[in-house]
Amino acid sequence: MTDRAFSATVRSVSPPMTDSSIRTHSGERRTTERAESSEQTDEQDGQTGDRQRQREREHAQEQEQEQSQEQEQCPECDGRLMSDAEHAETVCADCGLVVQEGEIDRGPEWRAFDAAEKDEKSRVGAPTTNMMHDQGLSTNIGWQDKDAYGKSLSSRQRQKMQRLRTWNERFRTRDSKERNLKQALGEIDRMASALGLPDNVRETASVIYRRALEEDLLPGRSIEGVSTASLYASARQAGTPRSLDEIAGVSRVEKDEIARTYRYVIRELGLEVKPADPVSYVPRFASDLDLSDETERRARQLLETAKESGIHSGKSPVGLAAAAVYAGALLTNEKVTQNDVSEVASISEVTIRNRYHELLEAESGAPV
Repeated sequence: MTDRAFSATVRSVSPPMTDSSIRTHSGERRTTERAESSEQTDEQDGQTGDRQRQREREHAQEQEQEQSQEQEQCPECDGRLMSDAEHAETVCADCGLVVQEGEIDRGPEWRAFDAAEKDEKSRVGAPTTNMMHDQGLSTNIGWQDKDAYGKSLSSRQRQKMQRLRTWNERFRTRDSKERNLKQALGEIDRMASALGLPDNVRETASVIYRRALEEDLLPGRSIEGVSTASLYASARQAGTPRSLDEIAGVSRVEKDEIARTYRYVIRELGLEVKPADPVSYVPRFASDLDLSDETERRARQLLETAKESGIHSGKSPVGLAAAAVYAGALLTNEKVTQNDVSEVASISEVTIRNRYHELLEAESGAPV
């Protein structure tokens, strides 16, 4: 191809630049330059605005610090200010100047004189507790079929609320572990109520059962057995023991299984459970028999003497406590029979007679 043909080909491929195309290209370049310059200007404005806002925040913080310092100091003597909630005033602790009065009381509008009254009047939610499988964080739908105004619901609304309660109970337990825990904690609460045990014993029993569940100690054992053993251990740890016969009387499992599961749980969890003190049974027995304080005090003295003599070793603490209560009643001239003490302590009359003679002999100083 010759040079003349090549130049002709180039002219045919690239069209000639006209004045209009030249003006178009120059306009595009100017538009691009203006856009870039405007972006740079916006970026600079943004940085300037950030610096200005930062300075404003610092200035506001300085003013707040100055105001707080002024509020903490007395304007007259620069003394320390203190708040008097009873009179809704802020006064100076040094000169007694009333700096501010008529303050807003942000506390409750009611007064309580004990813990029970405070819990009754409080309108906030209940604290978390281990006595519920979800620690009390779920929502319960009340069983009353009434609206917010106390009016009864219609039959259709009652059916709807019943379905909601059913689904709510299903959603509260997500898996078999939570269902297991829910059943066990309900069993602990039932037995503790029947035995008259306080809330701290129930809480401790719930923690022990949770640990047993986490340590995988339940396979091969019943839920009722482990929950009963947990309650028995917690009662002994809290110093409010119940005899094995009393525990078995409210449990759904046999006495032998409770004892076997109890030994297994305390061994595997490493629980420190001291032997039951006979003195801890005396107040309950004396109260059930309606005996006087003098009789209870005399029974305590008999048990202390028995401990010093060493005759309590290897003997049932329940039998010793029952015999001490019976002996104390005789020494204070109160009418009580061995049969009455036997029914309260759930122990045989033969055991009471044997321990009774041992306690009196130890009291008199005669050899046992």
